[in-house]
Amino acid sequence: MPRVDMRMDLGMDMEWQPLPGGWSGESFLTGIGDERSVVRIFASAGEGRPYAAQVDAALMRLVRGLVPVPEVLEVRPATAGSPPLLVTRYVPGARADDVVRDADDVVLAEVGRHLGHLAGTLAGMPTLRAGEFADEDLRIEPFPGDRGDLPAHVEAHLDDLRALDDAGRDGLRRLVREAQDVLDEVGRTCLVHGDLTPKNVVLTPEGDVAALVDWEHAHSGMPHADLGSLLRFDRHPAWEDAVVAGWCEVRDEEPALARERARCADLFALVDLGARQGGNLVVDLAELFLAEIVRTQDVHAHP
Repeated sequence: MPRVDMRMDLGMDMEWQPLPGGWSGESFLTGIGDERSVVRIFASAGEGRPYAAQVDAALMRLVRGLVPVPEVLEVRPATAGSPPLLVTRYVPGARADDVVRDADDVVLAEVGRHLGHLAGTLAGMPTLRAGEFADEDLRIEPFPGDRGDLPAHVEAHLDDLRALDDAGRDGLRRLVREAQDVLDEVGRTCLVHGDLTPKNVVLTPEGDVAALVDWEHAHSGMPHADLGSLLRFDRHPAWEDAVVAGWCEVRDEEPALARERARCADLFALVDLGARQGGNLVVDLAELFLAEIVRTQDVHAHP
């Protein structure tokens, strides 16, 4: 079947502008004036995520009114000639990562508190079980493989963790057994954005959250996973304290306990990133952080 020209098919003969960062390399800004839209083409979804556009749209409709998200305008499923496609209304504003870059403590604290509040709100949206959203009805299917158990996740990735020698691998095994005990205390699952970082948050000129974008990694999982994502690499005290404070305002949890659970939950991501091919800044950072955590046997350690 011949390739479908998405732009002509959507009636958009104006220029498409690729959007960076949290909008992904498959998203484009199009339109004129206030009538601008973001067109997300799920070209990499392939057969593995045939309902990718429908799932993202369903999630944004689910949380709308509770969490700021773009308005869904159109959804198109995958066909034999075209990948899934999602059209949302463009939300103007500044990306939070641009705002906090080289910012002073006041700005870090303000933005951090907003994002911690966002993570806490998502953690209050309960689900019945952990897993992936399989279709537009947000039916949950169990994770394939090891994603539900931290020690099993580590065992599956040990051979690819280049930053660790044999002693380090044994140390990681000990660490994650204790971390799993901490996570087991929570005893529930919730909606997880899966990539809650400043690059995926749009801010208003006043510094409030205008939209949380890029829902492709959303799943049902651990309540502290998004908090862990926000605390992963940026350890500036003003940022970290504000993020945790924003979370605790919503979740009514003791700050030290919230921080501990977030660090344990984020070990899933650190192990996954550390096992990937090097040469990428995020992967390289994950290797450094993971190596120091294992060396010190402390989930709060950092290079």
